[in-house]
Amino acid sequence: MEIIKQDGPISGEEIATRLNLSRAALRPHLAVLTTWGMIGARPRVGYFYAGNVPNGVFDALKDLTASDIKSRPSVIREHVSVYDAIVMLFLENVGTLFVVDEEGLLQGVVSRKDFLKMALGGGDMHKVPVAVIMTRLPQVYTVSEDESVLEVVRRICENEVDSLPVIRLQDQRGYKVVGRVTKANLARLLMELGEGR
Repeated sequence: MEIIKQDGPISGEEIATRLNLSRAALRPHLAVLTTWGMIGARPRVGYFYAGNVPNGVFDALKDLTASDIKSRPSVIREHVSVYDAIVMLFLENVGTLFVVDEEGLLQGVVSRKDFLKMALGGGDMHKVPVAVIMTRLPQVYTVSEDESVLEVVRRICENEVDSLPVIRLQDQRGYKVVGRVTKANLARLLMELGEGR
């Protein structure tokens, strides 16, 4: 918003470059701001500040936490085969599975992109465990239950991920996955706030 206020009209490509994001990652956020009338958009002109700010929306976002908007996480054990993990991905209708050990502590994350790389690589998906292809801690982006929704949005945008595991420290041994926050959770929240719910 500040970039658009100061330098509008400005192209989506330029905004994405300044924020060090891809245009694809920025597009849904610009769509929400345009729908709410906070910014306007014109072909071959760009985005401009329109000034309509829905009452109370940003105040509500500051008060809400990841725990308030989280949904049930989809977890899988490290030893499960890539094939079985893909089946679970489709059955759960999610884009990311959180990989946990036998104690239920977060070990990594496996996404559609990881499965696609495995399929293109030609390995035997029935024999390879997800532990081989997952992104491991500490490279996994997470959010704690008490972090604000604004921080969740920032983390998703900056890291260009579709979802984040919501974690809780478990007796210094590691982190238990207690939920997930996705772009869909955030879009639903914005819709509800925009409708005054």
